[in-house]
Amino acid sequence: MKKLIACVLTLVLAVSAVGAMAEGLTFSWWGGDARHEATQAAVAAFTEATGVTVENTYSAWSGWEDKMSQYFASDSAFDVNQVNWNWLFSFVDGEGKSKMYDLNQVADIIDLTQFADAALAQCTVNGELLAIPVSMTGRIFYWNETTWQKAGLETPKTLAELMAAGQIFAEKLGDEYYPLALGTYDKMILMVHYLECKYGTDWVTDNKLNYTVEQIAEGVQFIQDLEDAHVIPSAETLIGDGADSLDKNPKWMDGVYAGIWEWDSSASKFGAALSDGQNFVVGEYFTDIGEFQGGFTKVSLALCIANSAADKQTAAQLIEFLLNSDEGARLMNSQRGIPLSAKANALCQTEGLLDPMVAEANGKVIAWCKNGLDPQFEAAALKNSDGVYADAFDGLSYGDYDVEEAAEVLVEGINEVLGA
Repeated sequence: MKKLIACVLTLVLAVSAVGAMAEGLTFSWWGGDARHEATQAAVAAFTEATGVTVENTYSAWSGWEDKMSQYFASDSAFDVNQVNWNWLFSFVDGEGKSKMYDLNQVADIIDLTQFADAALAQCTVNGELLAIPVSMTGRIFYWNETTWQKAGLETPKTLAELMAAGQIFAEKLGDEYYPLALGTYDKMILMVHYLECKYGTDWVTDNKLNYTVEQIAEGVQFIQDLEDAHVIPSAETLIGDGADSLDKNPKWMDGVYAGIWEWDSSASKFGAALSDGQNFVVGEYFTDIGEFQGGFTKVSLALCIANSAADKQTAAQLIEFLLNSDEGARLMNSQRGIPLSAKANALCQTEGLLDPMVAEANGKVIAWCKNGLDPQFEAAALKNSDGVYADAFDGLSYGDYDVEEAAEVLVEGINEVLGA
Protein backbone atom coordinates (compact mmCIF):
# COMPACT_ATOMS: atom_id res chain seq x y z
CA MET A 1 0.00 0.00 0.00
CA LYS A 2 2.85 2.39 0.86
CA LYS A 3 4.47 1.66 -2.49
CA LEU A 4 1.16 2.29 -4.28
CA ILE A 5 0.68 5.61 -2.50
CA ALA A 6 4.26 6.59 -3.35
CA CYS A 7 3.68 5.75 -7.00
CA VAL A 8 0.46 7.76 -7.07
CA LEU A 9 2.17 10.76 -5.47
CA THR A 10 5.02 10.48 -7.94
CA LEU A 11 2.53 10.40 -10.82
CA VAL A 12 0.67 13.42 -9.45
CA LEU A 13 3.91 15.38 -9.11
CA ALA A 14 4.97 14.39 -12.61
CA VAL A 15 1.65 15.49 -14.07
CA SER A 16 1.87 18.75 -12.15
CA ALA A 17 5.38 19.35 -13.48
CA VAL A 18 4.24 18.66 -17.04
CA GLY A 19 1.33 21.04 -16.55
CA ALA A 20 3.65 23.76 -15.23
CA MET A 21 6.02 23.25 -18.15
CA ALA A 22 3.13 23.31 -20.61
CA GLU A 23 2.22 26.76 -19.30
CA GLY A 24 5.72 27.89 -20.22
CA LEU A 25 7.24 31.31 -19.62
CA THR A 26 6.51 34.84 -20.70
CA PHE A 27 9.32 37.19 -21.76
CA SER A 28 9.23 40.88 -22.66
CA TRP A 29 11.72 43.31 -24.19
CA TRP A 30 11.96 46.45 -26.30
CA GLY A 31 14.25 47.27 -29.20
CA GLY A 32 14.58 47.47 -32.95
CA ASP A 33 13.96 44.84 -35.59
CA ALA A 34 17.45 43.33 -35.42
CA ARG A 35 17.15 42.80 -31.65
CA HIS A 36 13.67 41.33 -32.07
CA GLU A 37 14.85 38.81 -34.66
CA ALA A 38 17.95 37.77 -32.70
CA THR A 39 16.04 37.39 -29.44
CA GLN A 40 13.27 35.34 -31.02
CA ALA A 41 15.89 33.03 -32.53
CA ALA A 42 17.62 32.62 -29.16
CA VAL A 43 14.32 31.94 -27.38
CA ALA A 44 13.41 29.35 -30.03
CA ALA A 45 16.77 27.64 -29.42
CA PHE A 46 16.04 27.61 -25.67
CA THR A 47 12.68 25.98 -26.32
CA GLU A 48 14.27 23.38 -28.57
CA ALA A 49 16.92 22.60 -25.94
CA THR A 50 14.58 22.44 -22.93
CA GLY A 51 11.06 21.88 -24.20
CA VAL A 52 9.91 25.00 -22.33
CA THR A 53 7.65 27.21 -24.42
CA VAL A 54 8.12 30.97 -24.18
CA GLU A 55 5.57 33.59 -25.13
CA ASN A 56 7.37 36.71 -26.39
CA THR A 57 6.10 40.28 -26.09
CA TYR A 58 8.18 43.06 -27.63
CA SER A 59 7.93 46.53 -29.10
CA ALA A 60 9.82 49.72 -29.87
CA TRP A 61 10.71 51.93 -26.90
CA SER A 62 7.95 54.51 -27.34
CA GLY A 63 5.41 54.10 -24.53
CA TRP A 64 7.06 50.90 -23.30
CA GLU A 65 8.15 52.16 -19.88
CA ASP A 66 4.64 53.30 -18.97
CA LYS A 67 3.21 49.90 -19.94
CA MET A 68 5.82 48.02 -17.94
CA SER A 69 5.29 50.25 -14.91
CA GLN A 70 1.62 49.33 -14.96
CA TYR A 71 2.39 45.62 -15.31
CA PHE A 72 4.78 45.61 -12.38
CA ALA A 73 2.50 47.77 -10.24
CA SER A 74 -0.37 45.31 -10.74
CA ASP A 75 1.82 42.21 -10.18
CA SER A 76 1.11 41.09 -13.73
CA ALA A 77 4.59 41.56 -15.17
CA PHE A 78 6.04 38.98 -17.52
CA ASP A 79 8.11 36.20 -15.98
CA VAL A 80 11.38 37.43 -17.50
CA ASN A 81 11.74 41.10 -18.39
CA GLN A 82 14.31 43.26 -20.09
CA VAL A 83 14.57 46.27 -17.78
CA ASN A 84 16.15 49.68 -17.72
CA TRP A 85 18.61 50.33 -14.91
CA ASN A 86 16.47 52.98 -13.20
CA TRP A 87 13.52 50.56 -12.99
CA LEU A 88 15.43 48.71 -10.28
CA PHE A 89 14.89 51.74 -8.05
CA SER A 90 11.40 52.77 -9.14
CA PHE A 91 9.42 49.54 -9.57
CA VAL A 92 8.58 48.97 -5.91
CA ASP A 93 5.46 48.47 -3.82
CA GLY A 94 4.02 50.86 -1.27
CA GLU A 95 6.47 49.66 1.37
CA GLY A 96 9.49 50.06 -0.88
CA LYS A 97 9.83 46.33 -1.60
CA SER A 98 11.06 45.58 -5.09
CA LYS A 99 8.76 44.01 -7.65
CA MET A 100 11.79 42.06 -8.93
CA TYR A 101 13.10 38.76 -7.57
CA ASP A 102 16.44 38.51 -5.79
CA LEU A 103 18.57 36.58 -8.29
CA ASN A 104 21.00 35.57 -5.58
CA GLN A 105 18.35 32.95 -4.83
CA VAL A 106 18.96 31.29 -8.21
CA ALA A 107 22.74 31.62 -8.27
CA ASP A 108 22.89 27.84 -8.63
CA ILE A 109 21.26 28.29 -12.07
CA ILE A 110 22.64 31.63 -13.30
CA ASP A 111 26.44 31.69 -13.29
CA LEU A 112 27.06 35.05 -11.64
CA THR A 113 30.84 34.56 -11.77
CA GLN A 114 30.71 35.49 -15.48
CA PHE A 115 29.87 39.10 -14.58
CA ALA A 116 32.17 41.69 -13.02
CA ASP A 117 31.38 42.46 -9.39
CA ALA A 118 31.15 46.19 -10.19
CA ALA A 119 28.48 45.54 -12.81
CA LEU A 120 26.49 43.30 -10.48
CA ALA A 121 26.78 45.97 -7.79
CA GLN A 122 24.96 48.44 -10.06
CA CYS A 123 22.01 46.03 -10.11
CA THR A 124 22.07 45.32 -6.36
CA VAL A 125 19.62 47.25 -4.18
CA ASN A 126 19.45 46.70 -0.42
CA GLY A 127 21.54 43.58 -0.79
CA GLU A 128 19.28 42.02 -3.43
CA LEU A 129 20.48 41.34 -6.98
CA LEU A 130 17.41 42.52 -8.87
CA ALA A 131 18.65 41.94 -12.42
CA ILE A 132 21.55 40.59 -14.46
CA PRO A 133 23.37 43.34 -16.40
CA VAL A 134 23.63 42.48 -20.09
CA SER A 135 26.00 45.21 -21.21
CA MET A 136 27.41 48.62 -20.29
CA THR A 137 26.64 51.62 -22.45
CA GLY A 138 27.16 55.34 -22.83
CA ARG A 139 26.35 58.11 -25.29
CA ILE A 140 28.54 59.02 -28.23
CA PHE A 141 28.11 60.81 -31.57
CA TYR A 142 27.32 58.96 -34.79
CA TRP A 143 27.37 60.59 -38.21
CA ASN A 144 25.98 59.99 -41.65
CA GLU A 145 29.31 60.52 -43.38
CA THR A 146 27.67 60.65 -46.82
CA THR A 147 25.68 63.79 -45.98
CA TRP A 148 28.70 65.47 -44.44
CA GLN A 149 30.65 64.79 -47.62
CA LYS A 150 27.82 66.30 -49.69
CA ALA A 151 28.26 69.44 -47.60
CA GLY A 152 31.99 69.37 -48.37
CA LEU A 153 32.92 68.59 -44.79
CA GLU A 154 34.58 65.85 -42.78
CA THR A 155 32.68 64.57 -39.78
CA PRO A 156 33.44 66.87 -36.81
CA LYS A 157 36.26 66.19 -34.37
CA THR A 158 35.64 69.30 -32.26
CA LEU A 159 32.68 71.28 -30.97
CA ALA A 160 33.91 74.27 -32.97
CA GLU A 161 33.68 72.24 -36.19
CA LEU A 162 30.17 71.11 -35.33
CA MET A 163 29.01 74.66 -34.58
CA ALA A 164 30.42 75.94 -37.86
CA ALA A 165 28.75 73.16 -39.85
CA GLY A 166 25.19 74.36 -39.27
CA GLN A 167 25.28 77.29 -41.65
CA ILE A 168 27.32 75.35 -44.20
CA PHE A 169 24.63 72.65 -44.27
CA ALA A 170 21.93 75.29 -44.75
CA GLU A 171 23.82 77.08 -47.52
CA LYS A 172 25.05 74.05 -49.48
CA LEU A 173 22.28 71.52 -48.90
CA GLY A 174 19.20 73.53 -47.89
CA ASP A 175 17.51 74.80 -44.75
CA GLU A 176 15.94 71.42 -44.03
CA TYR A 177 19.38 69.81 -43.57
CA TYR A 178 20.96 69.67 -40.11
CA PRO A 179 24.28 68.24 -38.89
CA LEU A 180 22.65 66.74 -35.78
CA ALA A 181 19.18 65.82 -34.51
CA LEU A 182 18.40 65.69 -30.79
CA GLY A 183 15.24 64.56 -29.04
CA THR A 184 14.38 66.01 -25.66
CA TYR A 185 16.18 63.36 -23.63
CA ASP A 186 19.17 63.54 -25.99
CA LYS A 187 19.43 67.24 -25.19
CA MET A 188 19.45 66.56 -21.46
CA ILE A 189 22.19 63.93 -21.66
CA LEU A 190 24.29 66.07 -23.99
CA MET A 191 23.91 69.08 -21.70
CA VAL A 192 25.08 67.07 -18.68
CA HIS A 193 27.98 65.72 -20.75
CA TYR A 194 28.90 69.29 -21.68
CA LEU A 195 28.84 70.50 -18.06
CA GLU A 196 30.79 67.51 -16.77
CA CYS A 197 33.44 68.13 -19.44
CA LYS A 198 33.69 71.73 -18.23
CA TYR A 199 33.55 71.17 -14.48
CA GLY A 200 34.39 67.49 -13.93
CA THR A 201 31.81 67.00 -11.18
CA ASP A 202 29.19 64.25 -11.17
CA TRP A 203 25.73 65.58 -11.98
CA VAL A 204 24.24 64.23 -8.73
CA THR A 205 25.83 62.60 -5.71
CA ASP A 206 23.85 61.05 -2.85
CA ASN A 207 20.61 62.69 -4.01
CA LYS A 208 22.24 66.12 -4.19
CA LEU A 209 22.40 68.13 -7.39
CA ASN A 210 26.01 69.30 -7.69
CA TYR A 211 25.45 72.15 -10.17
CA THR A 212 24.11 75.63 -9.47
CA VAL A 213 21.28 77.16 -11.45
CA GLU A 214 23.85 79.50 -13.03
CA GLN A 215 25.99 76.58 -14.20
CA ILE A 216 22.96 74.74 -15.52
CA ALA A 217 21.98 77.88 -17.39
CA GLU A 218 25.36 77.61 -19.16
CA GLY A 219 24.41 74.13 -20.25
CA VAL A 220 20.95 75.21 -21.38
CA GLN A 221 22.55 78.05 -23.34
CA PHE A 222 24.78 75.50 -25.07
CA ILE A 223 21.71 73.61 -26.29
CA GLN A 224 20.10 76.87 -27.41
CA ASP A 225 23.29 77.81 -29.25
CA LEU A 226 23.09 74.55 -31.21
CA GLU A 227 19.59 75.43 -32.36
CA ASP A 228 20.45 79.06 -33.11
CA ALA A 229 23.44 77.97 -35.22
CA HIS A 230 21.27 75.63 -37.33
CA VAL A 231 23.10 72.62 -35.90
CA ILE A 232 19.93 70.95 -34.58
CA PRO A 233 16.28 71.28 -35.65
CA SER A 234 13.79 72.89 -33.29
CA ALA A 235 11.39 70.84 -31.19
CA GLU A 236 8.57 72.07 -33.43
CA THR A 237 10.39 70.78 -36.53
CA LEU A 238 11.01 67.35 -35.01
CA ILE A 239 7.46 67.00 -33.75
CA GLY A 240 6.20 68.12 -37.15
CA ASP A 241 8.10 65.26 -38.77
CA GLY A 242 5.47 62.97 -37.26
CA ALA A 243 7.78 60.03 -36.45
CA ASP A 244 7.55 58.01 -33.21
CA SER A 245 11.34 57.78 -33.02
CA LEU A 246 14.26 59.26 -34.91
CA ASP A 247 15.26 55.99 -36.56
CA LYS A 248 11.80 55.91 -38.17
CA ASN A 249 11.99 59.54 -39.31
CA PRO A 250 12.29 59.83 -43.13
CA LYS A 251 14.63 62.80 -42.67
CA TRP A 252 17.05 60.53 -40.83
CA MET A 253 16.60 57.71 -43.31
CA ASP A 254 17.34 59.99 -46.25
CA GLY A 255 20.30 61.78 -44.66
CA VAL A 256 18.60 65.14 -44.10
CA TYR A 257 19.54 64.82 -40.45
CA ALA A 258 23.20 63.83 -40.47
CA GLY A 259 24.03 62.98 -36.87
CA ILE A 260 22.76 61.55 -33.59
CA TRP A 261 23.90 61.40 -29.96
CA GLU A 262 23.00 57.85 -29.00
CA TRP A 263 23.70 54.87 -26.73
CA ASP A 264 26.36 52.65 -28.25
CA SER A 265 24.14 49.64 -27.52
CA SER A 266 21.20 51.08 -29.48
CA ALA A 267 22.79 52.75 -32.48
CA SER A 268 22.69 49.81 -34.88
CA LYS A 269 19.02 50.40 -35.65
CA PHE A 270 19.86 53.92 -36.83
CA GLY A 271 22.43 52.64 -39.29
CA ALA A 272 20.06 49.93 -40.49
CA ALA A 273 17.34 52.53 -41.07
CA LEU A 274 19.41 54.55 -43.57
CA SER A 275 18.51 54.25 -47.22
CA ASP A 276 21.01 52.62 -49.57
CA GLY A 277 24.28 54.33 -50.36
CA GLN A 278 24.83 56.09 -47.03
CA ASN A 279 27.73 55.52 -44.66
CA PHE A 280 27.08 55.44 -40.91
CA VAL A 281 30.16 56.01 -38.73
CA VAL A 282 31.09 56.37 -35.05
CA GLY A 283 32.15 59.86 -34.04
CA GLU A 284 34.66 61.23 -31.55
CA TYR A 285 34.33 62.97 -28.21
CA PHE A 286 35.11 66.68 -28.41
CA THR A 287 38.22 67.73 -26.50
CA ASP A 288 37.55 71.47 -26.85
CA ILE A 289 34.60 71.56 -24.43
CA GLY A 290 36.72 71.43 -21.28
CA GLU A 291 39.60 69.69 -19.57
CA PHE A 292 37.57 66.75 -18.20
CA GLN A 293 36.22 63.57 -19.78
CA GLY A 294 32.58 64.10 -18.97
CA GLY A 295 29.70 61.71 -19.35
CA PHE A 296 28.61 58.49 -17.67
CA THR A 297 28.32 54.82 -18.44
CA LYS A 298 25.50 52.70 -17.13
CA VAL A 299 24.07 49.24 -17.32
CA SER A 300 22.49 49.57 -20.73
CA LEU A 301 19.77 47.09 -19.90
CA ALA A 302 19.33 44.03 -17.76
CA LEU A 303 17.18 40.92 -17.39
CA CYS A 304 15.06 40.35 -14.30
CA ILE A 305 12.55 37.84 -12.98
CA ALA A 306 9.32 39.32 -11.67
CA ASN A 307 8.36 38.47 -8.10
CA SER A 308 5.02 37.39 -9.54
CA ALA A 309 6.63 34.73 -11.79
CA ALA A 310 5.25 31.28 -11.00
CA ASP A 311 8.36 29.31 -11.99
CA LYS A 312 11.41 31.32 -11.05
CA GLN A 313 13.84 28.44 -11.54
CA THR A 314 12.84 27.92 -15.18
CA ALA A 315 12.88 31.69 -15.70
CA ALA A 316 16.46 31.67 -14.41
CA GLN A 317 17.29 28.93 -16.91
CA LEU A 318 16.13 31.20 -19.74
CA ILE A 319 18.37 34.04 -18.51
CA GLU A 320 21.34 31.68 -18.15
CA PHE A 321 20.78 30.39 -21.69
CA LEU A 322 20.49 33.85 -23.24
CA LEU A 323 23.49 35.37 -21.48
CA ASN A 324 25.96 32.59 -20.72
CA SER A 325 25.40 29.68 -23.10
CA ASP A 326 27.41 29.35 -26.31
CA GLU A 327 24.29 29.10 -28.42
CA GLY A 328 22.63 32.07 -26.76
CA ALA A 329 25.78 34.17 -27.20
CA ARG A 330 26.03 33.25 -30.88
CA LEU A 331 22.45 34.18 -31.60
CA MET A 332 22.34 37.36 -29.49
CA ASN A 333 25.92 38.54 -30.31
CA SER A 334 25.87 42.34 -29.79
CA GLN A 335 22.15 43.03 -30.27
CA ARG A 336 22.01 44.22 -26.66
CA GLY A 337 25.45 45.77 -26.69
CA ILE A 338 28.84 44.18 -26.10
CA PRO A 339 28.14 41.21 -23.77
CA LEU A 340 29.24 41.62 -20.17
CA SER A 341 29.26 37.87 -19.63
CA ALA A 342 32.93 36.91 -19.80
CA LYS A 343 32.08 33.61 -21.43
CA ALA A 344 29.78 35.13 -24.04
CA ASN A 345 32.19 37.98 -24.73
CA ALA A 346 35.11 35.61 -25.29
CA LEU A 347 33.09 33.42 -27.63
CA CYS A 348 31.82 36.36 -29.64
CA GLN A 349 35.32 37.78 -30.01
CA THR A 350 36.81 34.41 -30.99
CA GLU A 351 34.12 33.77 -33.60
CA GLY A 352 34.02 37.36 -34.89
CA LEU A 353 30.37 37.83 -33.94
CA LEU A 354 30.55 41.34 -32.47
CA ASP A 355 29.27 44.16 -34.62
CA PRO A 356 32.46 46.12 -35.43
CA MET A 357 30.68 49.46 -35.07
CA VAL A 358 29.17 48.56 -31.69
CA ALA A 359 32.55 47.31 -30.49
CA GLU A 360 34.30 50.48 -31.70
CA ALA A 361 31.75 52.76 -30.06
CA ASN A 362 31.68 50.82 -26.81
CA GLY A 363 35.47 50.92 -26.60
CA LYS A 364 35.45 54.70 -27.02
CA VAL A 365 32.67 55.12 -24.45
CA ILE A 366 34.36 52.99 -21.78
CA ALA A 367 37.70 54.75 -22.35
CA TRP A 368 36.26 58.27 -22.22
CA CYS A 369 33.42 58.55 -19.69
CA LYS A 370 34.60 59.21 -16.15
CA ASN A 371 31.48 60.35 -14.28
CA GLY A 372 28.94 58.40 -12.28
CA LEU A 373 25.22 58.07 -12.98
CA ASP A 374 22.49 59.19 -10.62
CA PRO A 375 19.85 56.42 -10.13
CA GLN A 376 17.11 59.05 -10.46
CA PHE A 377 18.42 60.52 -13.72
CA GLU A 378 15.95 58.47 -15.74
CA ALA A 379 13.04 58.72 -13.31
CA ALA A 380 9.72 58.87 -15.17
CA ALA A 381 8.87 62.26 -13.67
CA LEU A 382 11.99 63.63 -15.31
CA LYS A 383 12.35 61.62 -18.52
CA ASN A 384 8.79 60.99 -19.71
CA SER A 385 7.30 62.98 -22.57
CA ASP A 386 5.41 65.08 -20.01
CA GLY A 387 8.31 65.23 -17.55
CA VAL A 388 10.68 67.91 -16.36
CA TYR A 389 13.23 67.52 -19.17
CA ALA A 390 10.55 67.95 -21.84
CA ASP A 391 9.03 70.91 -20.00
CA ALA A 392 12.39 72.70 -19.86
CA PHE A 393 13.81 71.96 -23.31
CA ASP A 394 10.59 71.99 -25.33
CA GLY A 395 9.60 75.18 -23.52
CA LEU A 396 12.97 76.66 -24.41
CA SER A 397 12.72 75.66 -28.07
CA TYR A 398 9.16 76.98 -28.43
CA GLY A 399 10.13 80.25 -26.75
CA ASP A 400 7.96 79.73 -23.67
CA TYR A 401 11.06 79.95 -21.44
CA ASP A 402 14.27 81.89 -21.72
CA VAL A 403 17.55 80.19 -20.78
CA GLU A 404 17.40 81.18 -17.12
CA GLU A 405 13.78 80.11 -16.75
CA ALA A 406 14.46 76.72 -18.37
CA ALA A 407 17.39 76.20 -15.99
CA GLU A 408 15.16 76.98 -13.02
CA VAL A 409 12.56 74.48 -14.27
CA LEU A 410 15.27 71.82 -14.39
CA VAL A 411 16.62 72.61 -10.93
CA GLU A 412 13.22 72.71 -9.28
CA GLY A 413 11.98 69.54 -10.98
CA ILE A 414 15.16 67.56 -10.33
CA ASN A 415 15.32 68.61 -6.68
CA GLU A 416 11.69 67.56 -6.21
CA VAL A 417 12.48 64.08 -7.57
CA LEU A 418 15.63 63.89 -5.42
CA GLY A 419 13.63 64.91 -2.35
CA ALA A 420 15.86 67.92 -1.78
